[in-house]
Amino acid sequence: MKQTLELALRNLLRNRRRSLATLLALAIGSAAILIFGGYTVNILYSMQTAYVRAAGHLQVQHQDFFLYGSGNPSAYGIRGYEKIVDTLRADGQLASMVRVVSPMLQFGGVAGNYEAGVSRAVLGTGFVPADVNRMRQWNEFGLRDKRPHFVLEGAPEDSAVIGQGVARVLQLCEPLGVPAEACPRPAAAEAAAAGEAIPEDVAAISDLLSSETPSTKPGAGKARIELLASQARGAPNVAALTVLAAESQSFKELDELALILPLKQAQQLVYGRNEPRVTSIMVQLESSAQMPVAAARIRTLLGEVAAGQALTVAAFDTLNPFYVRSREMFDTIFGFIFVLIGAIVLFTVGNTMNAAVVERTVEVGTLRAIGLRQKGIRTLFITEGLMLGVIGAVSGLLVALLFAAVFNALELTWVPPAAAERVPLTIMIIGETRMMIGTTVALVAIAAFSAWLPARRAASLEIVEALRHA
Repeated sequence: MKQTLELALRNLLRNRRRSLATLLALAIGSAAILIFGGYTVNILYSMQTAYVRAAGHLQVQHQDFFLYGSGNPSAYGIRGYEKIVDTLRADGQLASMVRVVSPMLQFGGVAGNYEAGVSRAVLGTGFVPADVNRMRQWNEFGLRDKRPHFVLEGAPEDSAVIGQGVARVLQLCEPLGVPAEACPRPAAAEAAAAGEAIPEDVAAISDLLSSETPSTKPGAGKARIELLASQARGAPNVAALTVLAAESQSFKELDELALILPLKQAQQLVYGRNEPRVTSIMVQLESSAQMPVAAARIRTLLGEVAAGQALTVAAFDTLNPFYVRSREMFDTIFGFIFVLIGAIVLFTVGNTMNAAVVERTVEVGTLRAIGLRQKGIRTLFITEGLMLGVIGAVSGLLVALLFAAVFNALELTWVPPAAAERVPLTIMIIGETRMMIGTTVALVAIAAFSAWLPARRAASLEIVEALRHA
């Protein structure tokens, strides 16, 4: 075997220019695949991190809430959610996997800025503020982006946070200090024409609320809004809220709807004096790999403490189809690029080996004449192809790692599709062992396969016919 390797290396060095061109094609192809793969991994990790920080890995919900709950969240509330939360937190099997277990209430409503005469539909979410701050610290993949501290922790119950898109529509950018690039000031006439009049019932109640609560002056860092929501039996309920901040919600569609407030305030709006419920119980894990085991255990516990309710455990990718579609799209693009570069490698190595066979026809005849079998000839040429593949693929891996290190050191940012803010642009190759090994092994296998047909043709040469080319 050692002698075969030495002969294969000498044969590659006999025509350095051709071997170098083949190695460059392999190295560039390998580096291109890995760099795109690292870029894809960063996007998917960023999306997953955003979803997990916002709503956990798993959610306990009514089995029909995902499809029908947005129209009537009160009808799909979880009864006795405190007992379920306590059970999940106290379970011994989940203790090593779970970081945060927290209830959440989602509801629809209309938020209005009475002074400006504008309003818009919003998606209200009630959280436990302290739990949100803990969830925002999750960073399994070591991303550079950090979520800001959740300002509702320790704030009064009538406080709220809105998306920057909501602040723009409600003309609250100035008092909340929203950057000008995220909230350009419209002309007065255009703003009046685009503004939607606040509903009369909200305006009537707001007159009473405004007499008790002074409005916030521009630049104070706060603003007052009125929130209209429907209670469990359809009766309207209005609350005056103090907006402490406008936060970007990462995705533009959500940024245009988001209104976040403490859970108790949300329950008061939706359920009034009735039994308070929640629409989901969020479960954030230490690692995403623990999701199947944790979900199975949670289902078992639900059968014990909530047997009378039709509850289910949904993973974050089930609740966010956009993530699944994005992952499928990037997998398809990655596969297409790999097939394209694999075809280039196939024909490049094959052409190199075919040329080697033509040039060394006499040498093949001589080796066969002194007793080397056909299997030995095939092994020699396939070994040359393997060496080309190994050297080229490993060189490409090193180039990709070096490029990623330099690129990441620049700390560039970009705005992904459907996002509302700039995020770090990173190429994540280190740590993706499966991608690195898989790409390298696959390209080496393609190179070996490319050498097999020329090797077979060289081994099938007749000794006399091969020696006639001398």
